[in-house]
Amino acid sequence: MRLGFVFRSHPHTSAKGREGLDALLAASAYCEDIDVFFIGAGVTQLLPAQQPASILSRDYISAFKLLDLYEIDNIYTCQSSLNDYQINSDDLLIENSALSQAEMVEKFQQCQKILTF
Repeated sequence: MRLGFVFRSHPHTSAKGREGLDALLAASAYCEDIDVFFIGAGVTQLLPAQQPASILSRDYISAFKLLDLYEIDNIYTCQSSLNDYQINSDDLLIENSALSQAEMVEKFQQCQKILTF
């Protein structure tokens, strides 16, 4: 079964990003077919040099680097969202593939279950 994890929220504004990352890493112990999507505000989850301590938040962003260690390779960002936030996919914390909205939909359709954070 292919699982899809979708990150749609800004980091540190709620616990969604941290909880999503925790769920993703836990699921990787039971499932090898995982796709990870960053869309909308979710693309900001992968920005380096965030300073969550200034708002008294825990820094979980660097833990996204663990995805490589957990052999989670299918990491996709929405090109339209990157454009909206004026972000270059090469400047993000981890390797990712920037996809068009049509390509994202195609990847979503390959997932049997999708969890959104």
